[in-house]
Amino acid sequence: MAIVVNLDVVMAKRKISSSELAEKIGLTQANLSILKTGKAKAIRFSTLESICRELHCQPGDILAYIDEDSLK
Repeated sequence: MAIVVNLDVVMAKRKISSSELAEKIGLTQANLSILKTGKAKAIRFSTLESICRELHCQPGDILAYIDEDSLK
């Protein structure tokens, strides 16, 4: 996938656990785990907004684009 999710990195820098973040943004731990592992097919802007608000970050801190063709 060309979109890389760096949510776990940002969470580690902010020293917040998955369970704490999930509770603060109103998401289940299972759904947060799907986001963290990059297995999500989509993310709602409202969820992204909540994550950014709680982690005091920008969407670009969490999501990155990698050109897969350049990796070959």
